[in-house]
Amino acid sequence: MALTREQMAMRVAQELRDGFYVNLGIGIPTLVANYVPQGMDVMLQSENGLLGMGAYPTEQEVDADMINAGKETVTACTGAAIFSSAESFAMIRGGHVDLTVLGAFEVDQHGNLASWMIPGKLIKGMGGAMDLVAGAKNIICTMMHANKQGESKLLQHCSLPLTGVNCINKIVTDLALLEVKGGAFHLLERAPGVSVAEIQAKTAGILICPDDVPEMAFS
Repeated sequence: MALTREQMAMRVAQELRDGFYVNLGIGIPTLVANYVPQGMDVMLQSENGLLGMGAYPTEQEVDADMINAGKETVTACTGAAIFSSAESFAMIRGGHVDLTVLGAFEVDQHGNLASWMIPGKLIKGMGGAMDLVAGAKNIICTMMHANKQGESKLLQHCSLPLTGVNCINKIVTDLALLEVKGGAFHLLERAPGVSVAEIQAKTAGILICPDDVPEMAFS
């Protein structure tokens, strides 16, 4: 069975490490804040100027002035700092973000990312993704494995305007965890109940599969 958005965020959260500074993009990535392993010291950054973002607020905790880059209300953890977007982007461009988690329209087997524009469709702007993929030390992408028409979003070459080149390290889709290296997608884990054959059928780029691909574990 394909993963839910929450399960995708849970799997990404397993990639966090103690002491990391992490930027979470709009969409599925923001859900990762709800699944930071207990006892782990991670500082979540939102590019609009918040370092120390917490989980989504309960109804009693909602503060309309405390928002993330996607204009969703969030909480702040102990030790959080609020600053200007200029300082936030200085942090990003200065290489001080250990991990960034982004959504995507397409990723190809060379680690190229297309995430900001579909020609002919209205867009609000490119946001901070181009700075993030250039400045972060490690980048994980979360996305559906195929689009609504059933066409693969993991390609040999991106067809949409690029956000970054050779920048994606790992991908968590609703079907699998993959690593991008050596000009190919390497299958690391599969969603519970999803077969390797289904993942192969929905991956347009080169996919390398070991003999025994483990299922994802959610503890």
